[in-house]
Parts: sequence; structure tokens; C-alpha cells
Amino acid sequence: MWTYAAIAFFGTLGCWARFAQASLVQAIWGSDFPYATLSINLMGSFLMGFLFIETLERLALAPALRTGVLTGFLGGYTTFSTFQMESLLLFEQGEALKAFLYQGLSLVLGLGCAFFGAYIARNL
Repeated sequence: MWTYAAIAFFGTLGCWARFAQASLVQAIWGSDFPYATLSINLMGSFLMGFLFIETLERLALAPALRTGVLTGFLGGYTTFSTFQMESLLLFEQGEALKAFLYQGLSLVLGLGCAFFGAYIARNL
């Protein structure tokens, strides 16, 4: 029961964080390229790498709290389904180069951010 409550609570916070970041990034960089979703996917990858390792190897958290943060917050915050829909829309708009660039940057930089987060967590 506590695990579900933690997921719901932290999921709400993750959704709010996603909306705030998307709004800020779009206000600064515009929406001609999915910069907002890209920035969220990269930050989410970093946070997943960092928090997964930190809460596994260094911080003792209750299982419900750890699940709330990793599954709830990051599940609400990251945007893989939006990432795929934005890629589809770019393809449908005849912007195949932008779509491939977006997919490639998200995958390669996202993996790099996950490694970096794990590295930081292990070397603090």
C-alpha cells in the first residue's frame, strides 16, 4: 500500500517537473525542434543513473520510497512516449533528418547521461 502511495505522490511531482521544464525550455528555445523533450530525456537519464546507484550503493531508503522516486517521479518526469510521437510527427512532416537527429541525440546522449549520473553517484 505504501509503495502505491509513494508512486502516486512522486509521480505527481515528476509530472509537475516535466511540465515546468518543458514550458521553460520552449519559452527559451521555441518549439521548431523537440528541445524540451530532449532536455527532459537527457536529465531523466542522468537522474536515473545517479539515483539508481546512489539509492542502491550509498543511501539506505525504504523500498517504498526508492520505488516512489525511481518509478513514480522519473516515470512521471521522463517522456519516452512523447519522444516517439514527436519523432513520428517529424517524419510525417517530411523532416526525416530532424527525426533521425532527435532519435540519435536522445539515445546516445541519454546513455551518456545515465553513465555520467552513475559515475557521479559512485565518486562523490
